[in-house]
Amino acid sequence: MASSFQADARPWRGRWPQARMGAVVAEPAAQPAAQPAAEPPSGPGSRRRGRRPGGADTRAELLAAARVEFAERGYTGATVRMIAERAGVDPAMVHHWFGGKDALFTASLDVPADPAEIVAAVVPGDPERLGERIVLRFLHVWDAAAGGRLAAIVQSVAGHDDAARMLREFFGEVLVGRIVAAVAPDRPQLRAGLCGSQLIGLGMMRYVIKLEPLASADHATVVAVVAPTLQRYLTGPLP
Repeated sequence: MASSFQADARPWRGRWPQARMGAVVAEPAAQPAAQPAAEPPSGPGSRRRGRRPGGADTRAELLAAARVEFAERGYTGATVRMIAERAGVDPAMVHHWFGGKDALFTASLDVPADPAEIVAAVVPGDPERLGERIVLRFLHVWDAAAGGRLAAIVQSVAGHDDAARMLREFFGEVLVGRIVAAVAPDRPQLRAGLCGSQLIGLGMMRYVIKLEPLASADHATVVAVVAPTLQRYLTGPLP
């Protein structure tokens, strides 16, 4: 006679078998933990909206998207919304990580200074000594960075039109242009260009070419010889 304990060959239908006398009831096997759904690919060309779980990744994606947008559309044409859409995040993330368009533009150039802070620091005061304040702040910013970033920026500008355009707009619209607009009696665009040429030339000689004795001159000496020329570009009569 067949044993009543013969194993049931039918497939399991979702109910555990009743315990038999003397048999040990097996515990249900542990089920694997549910895995989170894979996040869709993201990148500068993605359009997925919403906050990414990785903050550092979000910041990097915004920077990459900003460089593309600023290069393609220029500082004026690129908007916070366009940059956020290219990065695949909400526009609020631009303000969260960078504070606004100006700071994002500066970060995309990797300039070691906040233009808003520079403008706020140098514009107040005697307009006839503005040149001195600008040169001194310029030296403090770039000396602190050992001139390395300026050299890298200048080298990138020399070989890439997009980089040249971004640096030109940084000086003309974001930094120098705003300083000049506060004091210029006339022809602000020409004056901004002249001031930019003076500062970039100073940076080239001091930090990139390292022409002595300018490269190792102390701040007081550089301010004394450069500031008067800069001041004439700012407020003096032009031909």
